[in-house]
Amino acid sequence: MEKALIQPLIAVLISSLIAIRSYTRKTLDLSGALAGFLVMTIHFAVGYRFGAMLLAFFFTSSKLTKVGEEKKRRVDADFKEGGQRNWIQVFFNSGIAAVLSLAIGNLTGWEDKCLDSKDSVLITSLIGGIIGHYSCCNGDTWSSELGVLSDDQPRLITTFKPVRRGTNGGVTKTGLLAALAAGSVIGLTFVVVGFFTTRCSDGMAVKQLLVMPLSAVAGLLGSLIDSLLGATLQYSGFCTVRNKVVGKPGPTVRKISGLNFLDNNAVNLVSVLLTTLLTSIACVYIF
Repeated sequence: MEKALIQPLIAVLISSLIAIRSYTRKTLDLSGALAGFLVMTIHFAVGYRFGAMLLAFFFTSSKLTKVGEEKKRRVDADFKEGGQRNWIQVFFNSGIAAVLSLAIGNLTGWEDKCLDSKDSVLITSLIGGIIGHYSCCNGDTWSSELGVLSDDQPRLITTFKPVRRGTNGGVTKTGLLAALAAGSVIGLTFVVVGFFTTRCSDGMAVKQLLVMPLSAVAGLLGSLIDSLLGATLQYSGFCTVRNKVVGKPGPTVRKISGLNFLDNNAVNLVSVLLTTLLTSIACVYIF
């Protein structure tokens, strides 16, 4: 009963402080701060590891968004000062994980569990889904934010032909390595926090370390799926007036690649869904 009361209070406190900080520093707008408060509270109320993974994604991605802003301003047609995010972006990046967290909390009685399919296939798959979710989000963000700053020539993932910086589906070596590193950070966060919040059997405690290479692969996979969708179902064109790559056709826009079928938020959502599902299945077989 004490834990059932204390942990939600801690969740509200942490979420309030971070939401206010993010709003005052213009990392989130007002709608994004309110949405962030909601999803953070859910994550931390269910398990500190889930909240920690969310924060690992949010803080590292927010920091990287602000790196090289001048160069990104010249390339990105939708550039926002400080990378300020709204409620739509918050829910697209954390909504699925929040739903999975609630499901886990109801199944476990709000007790933190290890990845162990012998104990519960369903809980293991749901936890794996959250790991895959944030590995994908982090991998895609790191890949985009660092890839555009690298000196590598971007190449379209479907044809490997050189494309302009900012083209949807354009990949670089730096971006792909960043996606691997980003996924690893999520896995490391899960493992380290888990040392303090969970009790596993001896064999399964050591096996939890496999989350780190798994999350690294999930980060890379999520970035690749995002790039593939971006190259095929998301429009990219070069605007001769703005001298930038844009995401919508127009009279002054020369098409580079893709169909005008999905926007950036939709591409992110589909890549997250697929990576979440695949990582969930992988966890059941590995653990």
